Amino acid sequence: MPWMNINNFLGLTAMARNPISSNKRYQLVLSAVHMVYRLVNSTYTVKELTLRLTRLLCQFIRASSASVYLVHPGKKNVIICASFDNQINIWRDKPQELKDVGEDVLSVTRGASVLKDNCIGLPLVADDYLGAIFVQRTGVSEGPFNDFDYEMLSVFAEQVVTALKNLQLHQEHEKIILGSIASIGNLLKKQALSGLTHAPVYMEIVKMLGVALKVNSDGLKQLEYASLLHDIGIIDVPYDILSKQGKLSPQEFELIRQHTAHSVALISPVEYLKPVLPIILHHHEKYDGSGYPSGLKKEQIPLGARVLSVADAFEAMVQSRPYRSSLSVNAALDELVKHSGSQFDPKIVDAFVKLTSQKKFRKLLSSLKT
Repeated sequence: MPWMNINNFLGLTAMARNPISSNKRYQLVLSAVHMVYRLVNSTYTVKELTLRLTRLLCQFIRASSASVYLVHPGKKNVIICASFDNQINIWRDKPQELKDVGEDVLSVTRGASVLKDNCIGLPLVADDYLGAIFVQRTGVSEGPFNDFDYEMLSVFAEQVVTALKNLQLHQEHEKIILGSIASIGNLLKKQALSGLTHAPVYMEIVKMLGVALKVNSDGLKQLEYASLLHDIGIIDVPYDILSKQGKLSPQEFELIRQHTAHSVALISPVEYLKPVLPIILHHHEKYDGSGYPSGLKKEQIPLGARVLSVADAFEAMVQSRPYRSSLSVNAALDELVKHSGSQFDPKIVDAFVKLTSQKKFRKLLSSLKT
């Protein structure tokens, strides 16, 4: 994100310490709105937004610390706290971490305001109370807060409320989409096609592999979605082909191969899932170019697709099928290594094998067999 230069911040806040003209106040307010606008338009989760906002507040309002609290819409108790003390960001979302929230915080989340020399607290209000935003000063050199600081925090609060509501709606929409996907998986299981769906730990295995490969946060989110979505197009393949226990004919196999394109067609109308489409379309490509649908090779294949290819193959090998018995975890690992450089990206196979030294990862792999 293109943050404003710190010297500009210091210049703005230096003006805020002293009596300033109406024109300069207007410029400061515009700067605040613009900075929050840029922040909002480069942030896609409530967690990321609130953490980055606390850092911005400390810089812009010269606060020693800043915190954002969000409340449960029904129970009205604090469920999230993001804070920054000019050194580290802290994220709290567990009941035991939030049990000692002070009375000031609770009262502000219910509509009160706090304006003290060393503390300002404002509610975040939309149709209902979303939470509260606080800034504090502990250093003598910072001086007490004044009415203009209060006005500036109010500008931030108004912008943040809109952003939070939009992100919450976005996340709710995500839940609906993912719930629909889970329903498709359950339908396949009820049709005795559980071999075509993934074990509950599959996503966790994919995510751990992504972290080991140093995939960034956006990439990890795409891997998470892809691990859930990449085979949903199988629902368009005729049931008698999916349930067939003998060898598939070339025509039947071609119908199976089309499931990647069907998966893409099913989810392409969902705008925020568009970055996931190449992963889904190409997760049956092979590192040597002999896969489908496009015969891509090596780095031409999206990284996420190469990750899924390894995870898919391992899961398939350790699970039994009507036409073959399952392999042990060690035997499946040997197969991955054997086909490294031909079917699989060597870098990803290497990361996968190294992860097996971790007890948690090994346990996840073993649970694929149950």
